[in-house]
Amino acid sequence: MTFSQRIGNHRRSILFTMIVLALAGFGAGWRMPVSLFPIVSFPRIVISIEAGDQPAERMAVEVTRPFEEAVRSVQGVRKVRSTTSRGSAEISVNFEWGEDMVSALLLTESALSRVRDEAPANTRFEIRRMDPTVFPVLGYSLTSDNRSLVDLKDLALYQIRPVLTAVPGVATVSVLGGEEREYHVLVDPEKLNALSLSLGEVVNALSASNIITAVGRLEEHNRLYLAVSNTQFENIDQIGQTILKTGRNGVIDLMDVAKIEKATVPQWTRVTADGHDAVLFQVYQQLEGNTVDISRRISRELVNLDSILPKDVKIANWYDQSQLILSSADSVRNAVILGVGLASIVLLFFLR
Repeated sequence: MTFSQRIGNHRRSILFTMIVLALAGFGAGWRMPVSLFPIVSFPRIVISIEAGDQPAERMAVEVTRPFEEAVRSVQGVRKVRSTTSRGSAEISVNFEWGEDMVSALLLTESALSRVRDEAPANTRFEIRRMDPTVFPVLGYSLTSDNRSLVDLKDLALYQIRPVLTAVPGVATVSVLGGEEREYHVLVDPEKLNALSLSLGEVVNALSASNIITAVGRLEEHNRLYLAVSNTQFENIDQIGQTILKTGRNGVIDLMDVAKIEKATVPQWTRVTADGHDAVLFQVYQQLEGNTVDISRRISRELVNLDSILPKDVKIANWYDQSQLILSSADSVRNAVILGVGLASIVLLFFLR
């Protein structure tokens, strides 16, 4: 019996096997994460450090070097490189291939936390793994003809971002642009000297007044209440009423020696959309997230948010990675259909 005859005798079994394999492949493909980039985890971690306006020489000695020494103690580290500039530094940590990067990230963060207290008080750092999730999958702009950039950034931070980060598959949502509200205290040196006060006393009074502290416990009717004191500033008048000194001549408030003005944090970058100042928010997916599904869910959430946000606020999409994926899938589908059609024509008209 020839090979072709054996196949012919088992054609039903072979057909059944092919159908089962086709269905299994279809099911696996349906559940497979859809992303523009493959799931790859590179053995590299990048640490971005911000420390205000510290000079580069001081940054290298007080921040970069202690942080480098800390990360070198992490297991699996192969190479550490850093660049330092005024007020900022970046440390690249390379690990051995095959290292568990999730554990490596946690160990690196733990090592940096041990030396954080030795750095300047305003030092902040961010740790991120190098994988395809460092690129955003969605980008939106927030604009308004009537509202300030401070209000737009507050909307993005406190109303939009919490909703979008709750979408399954979303890792984080970053907010770019806009302005942050702050208050400037302009102290009059002559008034300060006349009242025998120093600038340090003003700073200490402001720091001690703008805090939330637990002041004790209260037991009543078999219940325990925790007492919390909230003295955080809520408006410019409360800042001016900060007590600097008390004595026989009465109480000296901050408004007696200083002028307080509303201002914004200095911005070194400007973000625009369609020729208008704007706030951008970008969506980053998890490593095994489905980009197409995330895009659809985000679109539905933004439709719901549109009915809550002020009418003059406009949300516009400027980048959608799922469109690239869908267009690529459509191209493959069209190529398959064209190939099947051409093969059918050849079989019907030339190989009969």
